[in-house]
Amino acid sequence: MADVYLTLLHHPVLDKNGMLVTTALTNMDIHDISRSARTYGVRAFYVATPVKALHVLAAKIIEHWQTGHGSTYNVTRKDALSLVRLERDLDGVIVAVERESGARPRLVVTSARGGPDRISFPALRAQLDTSPDPHLIVLGTGWGLAPEVTDRADIILEPVCGPTDYNHLSVRAAAAVILDRLRGTGYERPSSAKIQSCEGAP
Repeated sequence: MADVYLTLLHHPVLDKNGMLVTTALTNMDIHDISRSARTYGVRAFYVATPVKALHVLAAKIIEHWQTGHGSTYNVTRKDALSLVRLERDLDGVIVAVERESGARPRLVVTSARGGPDRISFPALRAQLDTSPDPHLIVLGTGWGLAPEVTDRADIILEPVCGPTDYNHLSVRAAAAVILDRLRGTGYERPSSAKIQSCEGAP
């Protein structure tokens, strides 16, 4: 079974006008995604931002829950936050995963938009069950990952879709859904699956 890693990129991402931006780091993203990562057996969760001040902020949050008052106030939160690592960018994350796992990770890029060459959740789940290679699931903030990130993907995952044309999940919610579909228990593995397109995606 493949080791799964997760990263949340704050740059390069797009704003609602399609412009390249750097987004702010949020406390809730770190907390909630680390809890999902711990639940579904992710090896490490990398928060990547090039902004030094945000590294300092993230480090304070992690310290509070690892060695500060939070570490004794809520030990399950301490457990989840122990998975969080800080890096400047995607390249730094790839190097860190390779250093830990001994192999370059396969990049699994996520998007709320449909498009060609997507892999379905069941197909990726089956791949993870048998692959010896580490897989790095790449999440974007803002209005999604910039094309320069998507272009580097080994795998582009189909979007998370509901039964309506509203498709604006928070990245925290999307991360939980993605991990549940790829690592959750109780799923049967269909022999084939239709790739979703999410027509209402931004």
